[in-house]
Amino acid sequence: MSLPSASNPAPTTDETRAPVGWIDFCKRHPSECTTDRAEPAKIMLSQARWSEIAAINRRINAAIRPMPDIQHWGLVESWDFPDDGVGDCEDYVLEKRKQLVAAGLPRRALLITVVLDEANAGHAVLMVRTDRGDFVLDNKRDAILPWSATGYRFIKRESQGETGWVAFGAQEGNAATATLPPSN
Repeated sequence: MSLPSASNPAPTTDETRAPVGWIDFCKRHPSECTTDRAEPAKIMLSQARWSEIAAINRRINAAIRPMPDIQHWGLVESWDFPDDGVGDCEDYVLEKRKQLVAAGLPRRALLITVVLDEANAGHAVLMVRTDRGDFVLDNKRDAILPWSATGYRFIKRESQGETGWVAFGAQEGNAATATLPPSN
């Protein structure tokens, strides 16, 4: 797998409220929710590092069986690690971030991100900030795409500057819209 082409980073604006599921998760796992400003804000991509990110993304996508929170836990929203091998999009994201951090990547560059997907439904992905741009790890596909090539509308993500969340762009009511390139 070759290094991706460089792309522009996703634009963010002001602080915004964190998702309710995140707030509850942080109460149970406070060490997962702090920002260490001493960590690098971007990952310097090498061929080995990119291959490692891709391998972890594929492994987690294959290891977890998708199931909505209401069916799994009887709750509308519950963020947690998928220790039982079952989870929804937030659980995939949390596990990917956990394993990438264990592999030596800075948590500050691995940002939980809320989007509207192709069906205009809420969805969570992991945004990886690199020296080559912002890339998205998604449980819906193994391919890692630049944020702008996902086809998603980006709503908010974790802040890199402090513990909290920031909104995306100034487009369409504080959201940045990504467009999939035409398929051949």
